[in-house]
Amino acid sequence: MAPTTAHDEALRTRLLAHERYLRGLCYRMTGSAADADDLVQETFARALVHAPAASTAGGAESLRPWLVRVATNLARDAYRARRRRAYVGPWLPSPIDADDVIPAHEPRTTEGRYDLLESVSFAFLLALEVLRPRERAVLLLRDVLDYSVREAAEALAMSEANVKTTHHRARRAMEAYERTRGDSVASETHTAKTHEVLMRFMAGLAAQDAAAIEALLAESIVALNDGGGEYLAARIPIVGIRKVLTTHLKLSAHWPADTAVSLRVLNGMPAIVAARPKATTPPKQASRFVLMIDLDETGRIHRIYSVLAHTKLNPALFKDTG
Repeated sequence: MAPTTAHDEALRTRLLAHERYLRGLCYRMTGSAADADDLVQETFARALVHAPAASTAGGAESLRPWLVRVATNLARDAYRARRRRAYVGPWLPSPIDADDVIPAHEPRTTEGRYDLLESVSFAFLLALEVLRPRERAVLLLRDVLDYSVREAAEALAMSEANVKTTHHRARRAMEAYERTRGDSVASETHTAKTHEVLMRFMAGLAAQDAAAIEALLAESIVALNDGGGEYLAARIPIVGIRKVLTTHLKLSAHWPADTAVSLRVLNGMPAIVAARPKATTPPKQASRFVLMIDLDETGRIHRIYSVLAHTKLNPALFKDTG
């Protein structure tokens, strides 16, 4: 192994300035926090060997176009590979702290169609699943990160005409999301309302109050449970008020007394984080889970997301659960 040079150390320092930005890009491309971390590290490894001299010799921003090009291509491959693999039950993104993927020194909104917080929400990430890898990359660069057509074409090694065509196709595929988009998740009003409804939902479960819970659910309610084949979880979406209500009342009735529950802000929205000691957790039952909700335009719950697969749950998310 070649010895580390002063140039290498200086380059590593400059690379770290782009780490959170690149992690955010890769997370939005793949929906996986673990994959995003791996992709960023692979991008940095390539930069130490292959980054063009012009970018490594320039200012901090001169590196970003090259890094985005490499990271996006790696993320497209990872997204394509994940879609080819069979998955047990509904697939959900990894819950994350939005601060891990949005640089602190950069604004949380851009001139793009979708702001940075909305673009890491579960609703948005799941909407992206209808897109092909290239469509997803173009939409993220153009409508989230506010790249011009020329910049997106350079990053993706595409012609500007192809970027425009792909972008139009991606936007058309997102029309179903647009129709139910509602308030931005960056809105304080929307966040406060979601927090209030989530607390009422959890209180209803704790009290086994069916009427209180039913009043919170929209007719279009769908519950998605991601156990990843690791743990007991519904392997198809649970649809309809009666089924969602019955399922969650039954599950919550068996929550053990040693379950620690806390409120966090994940993916830009209030979330319930729960954990119990592994020693007292029965086989095939998850010892940790994260639960989030989406509201419809009337303020009722129309999506419940439960992530149980431990491969998607960073232990750091559970630091407040005791």
